[in-house]
Amino acid sequence: MKAAQIGRYGEPDVLRVSEVDRPVPGAGEVLVLVEASSVNGHDVLVRSGGLKLVSGRKFPLGTGLDFAGVVAEVGPGTDGPRAGERVWGTLHPRERHLTGAAAEYVVVPAGRIAPAPAGMPAADAASLVVAGTTALIALRDSTHLASGEKVLVRGAAGGVGTAAVQIARAMGGHVTALARERYAGALQELGADRVLGYDAGPEQTGSFDVIVDMVGSDLECYRRRLTKNGRMVTVGLSAAALAAIALSTVHGSRRIRTFSANPDAAILRDLAGYVTSGTLRPVVNGIFPLADIAAAHRAFAQGGTLGKHVVMPGTYVDNIRDTN
Repeated sequence: MKAAQIGRYGEPDVLRVSEVDRPVPGAGEVLVLVEASSVNGHDVLVRSGGLKLVSGRKFPLGTGLDFAGVVAEVGPGTDGPRAGERVWGTLHPRERHLTGAAAEYVVVPAGRIAPAPAGMPAADAASLVVAGTTALIALRDSTHLASGEKVLVRGAAGGVGTAAVQIARAMGGHVTALARERYAGALQELGADRVLGYDAGPEQTGSFDVIVDMVGSDLECYRRRLTKNGRMVTVGLSAAALAAIALSTVHGSRRIRTFSANPDAAILRDLAGYVTSGTLRPVVNGIFPLADIAAAHRAFAQGGTLGKHVVMPGTYVDNIRDTN
């Protein structure tokens, strides 16, 4: 089978598509025929060497965390999933894989997949897995957003941001989105009550009960925009962000929080509920064949786009093109 791999740390050109053995599911695992995966910040950090203390120096490394596809084989003694079932899921971000989700097949523990939303195209489903579960964990489990509260989504045009705008609105929040002005109309359609451009400084944004940050800079400036009982979480981690998080612990409940998004089947089922209810829809910026995964990483690194970059095996991309 074909799989995208990292040959060494560096720019997107270190990615290559190789012929590798198809993995075999063990006890408690399933083999999934991957129809689509997406590019996430974790993938870019691993590929560039930003997480080498975790990912190590033994190559090749697989790439890709999330996927949508069809169960091809069930490992011995595995309960739940059935061959032929359409699923979505993730790999564990801290585990080293010779092949990741950017491949024709992937082996994954049965507890890390769930039925994909019925009728949703694979590219759309893959674009929501990491982005949607990260937004859901940030708003529901980390900051405990309550109906009627004011929410600031910083970095609202990206994959997590577009999901956070929609989920915050579905939870009853009054949503302010901070993003490039050219995306104001799209973000309002997704549920933002107000959209501010990046030229608006923190002091111009107002005060908020909840702040969800995808950028990772100027965190203390934004933390000061919290109300008395406000909560803030960031998923845009950097050295400066980690320092700000550590220093903010003196502020008690108004500290800056972070978390490691590690969704299981239960969270994936909850996310599917938002999709089937019509309150969460995918935002796909572009679809790349597996052979062009380096181009997908370059597009992600350039930033300034709306939504997610999706990677698909060539046969599926050809089918999409033939129907357009």
